[in-house]
Amino acid sequence: MRRITVPLLAAVVLGAAVAGAATLSSARAGARSTTKTVKLTVWVGWQKRELNEFKGVVSEYDRKHADVQIKVVGNINDTKITAAIRSGNVPDVVSSFNSYNVGVYCGTGAWIDLAPLMSQSHVSVSMFPAATQYYTQYKGKRCALPLLADTYGLYYNKALLAKAGIKSPPKTMTELTADAKKLTQRDSKGNIKVAGFDPLVGFYENLPERMITSFGGKWQDSKGHAILATNSAWSKLAQWQKSLVDWYGYNKLVKFQAGLGDEFSASNAFEQGKLALHLDGEWRVAFIADEHPSLKYGTAPMPVDSAHPELYGSGYINGTIIGIPKGVKHKSQAWDLVKYLTTNNHALAVLSNGLRNVPTTRSSLTSKEIKPDVHFATFLKIFANSKSSTSPITASGASYTDAVAHFFEQWQAGKAKNLGKGLKTLDRQLDAQVAQAGGGGPP
Repeated sequence: MRRITVPLLAAVVLGAAVAGAATLSSARAGARSTTKTVKLTVWVGWQKRELNEFKGVVSEYDRKHADVQIKVVGNINDTKITAAIRSGNVPDVVSSFNSYNVGVYCGTGAWIDLAPLMSQSHVSVSMFPAATQYYTQYKGKRCALPLLADTYGLYYNKALLAKAGIKSPPKTMTELTADAKKLTQRDSKGNIKVAGFDPLVGFYENLPERMITSFGGKWQDSKGHAILATNSAWSKLAQWQKSLVDWYGYNKLVKFQAGLGDEFSASNAFEQGKLALHLDGEWRVAFIADEHPSLKYGTAPMPVDSAHPELYGSGYINGTIIGIPKGVKHKSQAWDLVKYLTTNNHALAVLSNGLRNVPTTRSSLTSKEIKPDVHFATFLKIFANSKSSTSPITASGASYTDAVAHFFEQWQAGKAKNLGKGLKTLDRQLDAQVAQAGGGGPP
């Protein structure tokens, strides 16, 4: 699931606290062998229900491996991971929700290179789809493997579409615009009661990297320099987005959003019928099933630029990554666990069913253990689509995409007046950011 990103990891301070430890050794079946038991610690970002789902999978592994005893620590973020690495007191396995930061972890050596271990274990990177192959390495150094993925698509309220006379979800951005306007409901003062589609960057999961896939946008040239000003997809996205924002009225949208519920709660705007069309990740399927099972809705790929119909069916991908930090004391045992969690189809299916995130090997996508769900199946297909893409992996980590989001926030509010000039300035800013962090560019 997409969580809050953190600033450039190089700026992280020491002394981050670690919370949420939970031991998985108490439920072991049978006695330990006479072999000395190695105690492993695994750090993950999940909390509460999701953490318990992950613990269940690790516990199954733990019971079958008498040589290890595993403790899982939840509520971990990149700040805590980096602080632990700097202090030299590291867990055996670490997981992050931010694939954006692979450039930092690989580039600095904070996470070890897994390629030698993969070679020894005959694990081929070809077992993972292309997008995940890309965001788990940096400049040829593979310091992470994918552990479930987030895939983005369109959610639509069937009742609201039927009421507006719309028979199917939009497939192009032109159709999305027309449908959004038709589906929007206002009160007598022009205030928004129901938004056909909320285009504001910064709202829930709305970020430029998730929208640019609909236009086929490229981020960098072959030398790793930002090309947002010269790649026409970016100006197309900006103009489309601003046009719809202006139709609603920027202040009207801000006011509308102020009255909406928290994204990760039962008062989520789409779940409450306040949004007719909505960009979101696959995990929303599980939230709706738990919180509003009677909601009549559908899922589909995001609409695409009319000039690129071949992109329909693809979407934006990022996801949870897992690796081994430098300074680890039990590298062999840590690798065996990482390998199991990322390549074993049974483990991936159980995690996918429990967390409702997309499993990350090609073969796991068609596993018979995956619980059938017509809504979730949409995201499995988007993930498998060869044209699905992700954000660039750079030395500056999440700060790269954060800078792009900041520009779009200024643009949509009318504070950036000249689009072409603004994108050129943004390109220079991105290049300078990467250079300062110590490198960048494509793999």
